[in-house]
Amino acid sequence: MKFGVISFPGSNCDQDMIYILRDILGQCVVSLWHKDTNLKGADIVVLPGGFSYGDYLRSGSLAKFSPIMNEVISHSKRGGFVLGICNGFQILTESGLLDGALLHNNNQRFICKNVWLKPISKNSALTRGLSATANYKIPIAHGEGRYFAPEKVLRELEENEQVLFRYVDREGVSSLEANPNGSLNNIAGITNKNRNVFGMMPHPERAADINLNNTDGLSIFESILAHC
Repeated sequence: MKFGVISFPGSNCDQDMIYILRDILGQCVVSLWHKDTNLKGADIVVLPGGFSYGDYLRSGSLAKFSPIMNEVISHSKRGGFVLGICNGFQILTESGLLDGALLHNNNQRFICKNVWLKPISKNSALTRGLSATANYKIPIAHGEGRYFAPEKVLRELEENEQVLFRYVDREGVSSLEANPNGSLNNIAGITNKNRNVFGMMPHPERAADINLNNTDGLSIFESILAHC
């Protein structure tokens, strides 16, 4: 398996992602620059977190015009796997690869803390290897993480089992109190209809090293390796 991790101007989680994939999981990883015009043979393309182009205008709205995104879109249309984390998720929605949008948090503040996630769909490579009865503690760090989509799109996401994760409390209950940013239906991550493009706001790469006293995120990457 070969991963390609894209760095945009303002990315700040690209090296974290490379470290987890290469040093912890022992995978082949290539660094991709936003001006590159090929994916260097990557099987799975990762758009990491950060503040691409300083989140000018709105998060991800400028990054979608980077030359590398033409290749990412083509890769996804061929059935290639694409994973967007936080800012990467925002870029994927701005690029039309995932439905909906990420809006400002309902408290209008940047939020950085651990949250609890519950896997929802078992029909995706990202979640197939996860326990349906377990809750996963994963950090978030965003100012624009409130997932929004029209009612029709929300209904289709739910009916097609495209919702990957929901925000829950420690006991696994999805509630208003467990929702950190106001996301509709407590949605923390989704996939496309073809189930080869994934986006999530929480950062599993920040919970995948024993030195961080949290390896819940490692299970997500292991699921990718087992089922992509």
